Amino acid sequence: MVGSVERDHGSLHCNGSIHSSNGAEKRLDELRRLLGKSNGDLLKIVGIGAGAWGSVFAALLQDAYGHFREKVQIRIWRRAGRSVDRSTAEHLFEVINSREDVLRRLIRRCAYLKYVEARLGDRTLYADEILRDGFCLNMIDTPLCPLKVVTNLQEAVWDADIVVNGLPSTETREVFEEINRYWKERITAPIIISLAKAGFPIENILYLGGPNIASEIYDKEYANARICGSDKWRKPLAKFLRQPHFIVWDNSDLVTHEVMGGLKNVYAIGAGMVAALTNESATSKSVYFAHCTSEMIFITHLLAEQPEKLAGPLLADTYVTLLKGRNAWYGQMLAKGELSPDMGDSIKGKGMIQGVSAVDAFYELLSQPSLSVLHPEEKKPVAPVELCPILTTLHRILIKREVSTQAILQALRDETMNDPRERIEIAQSHAFYRPSLLGQP
Repeated sequence: MVGSVERDHGSLHCNGSIHSSNGAEKRLDELRRLLGKSNGDLLKIVGIGAGAWGSVFAALLQDAYGHFREKVQIRIWRRAGRSVDRSTAEHLFEVINSREDVLRRLIRRCAYLKYVEARLGDRTLYADEILRDGFCLNMIDTPLCPLKVVTNLQEAVWDADIVVNGLPSTETREVFEEINRYWKERITAPIIISLAKAGFPIENILYLGGPNIASEIYDKEYANARICGSDKWRKPLAKFLRQPHFIVWDNSDLVTHEVMGGLKNVYAIGAGMVAALTNESATSKSVYFAHCTSEMIFITHLLAEQPEKLAGPLLADTYVTLLKGRNAWYGQMLAKGELSPDMGDSIKGKGMIQGVSAVDAFYELLSQPSLSVLHPEEKKPVAPVELCPILTTLHRILIKREVSTQAILQALRDETMNDPRERIEIAQSHAFYRPSLLGQP
């Protein structure tokens, strides 16, 4: 890796982190053996999508394993042609000059002058160009290590052994349908980490998530995550991905973690609204937390036969997403009037606000005419969405755009709202699971 200094006892990487070469090489060799890699045959890992988390994930792998050039290749794909506007270029220049290590690295790579020219308005920078130098467009304030960037999707994936999907949910299907065409003649299916559903054996699909913020992970704040999926791959991958500051556990419950991973983004938008509208009232935020988590449990029991309880890492993941992150920030900006739903869900400097499309997806899923549950008070069949007043309100605000953000407080303060416990008791009924919602028999 450019900018690294190899030593007998370890490797000092461009972001200042030190990794044990012997321990990392042993983990790499173990994974290579499991994948049947012979000497001289590179283990090829590619990240698809270069948002904050996708870029950080690729950078963590590059820091940990990138110096084993004869054994592993780590690359990241993003679309070409996305220009960096003048104000972002100016801010990027400030970040570069505030970090001596980054400044020296760019000078050493003969890459500093282009940032000077962009600051003066004499040159246009592009997102894939700055990513090669370690700058994610959605996370300018946190410089990463230099990354190997590919803008041709076929080149990136056609012979990849491990594919990490860092795309927003709104783009995953389209991109992976294209990828699927490139993989039709493959003898063995690659391992896919994240939310990608591309028509491959379920044992090769895994989900990675946890209570963390991308920029804080790369700054070496202690964090943990879970990788969920089949026994065949989750344990060796958890071992491969684990680092001293980033602990990865393994778990078999893929569906619960995927569903919760989507729901946390939904309810984080509402959490941001409540925080802004009540001037960070702890009482109001706790009331919201009680109701939104009960809706999350209710929905998860619809989609998973024996879902894991919303506790431990799952609860922590929900907590940190509601507390901090782009979806919570988006809800705050809407409530403050600094953004509006009409501006769309792709926001400069933040990327795609995934919670918006997730609100619509979960609302439609729970509104299906063929699906009903017994209302606890009216004792009549109703669509499950009718027992999710927060989800319904977020849909009215973000998708139908028929009410203001104040409606989220009105929903919380509705005197007829049931105790969240009742919703959870309904969810925990053995007759509640609906496998058909996920296309299962």
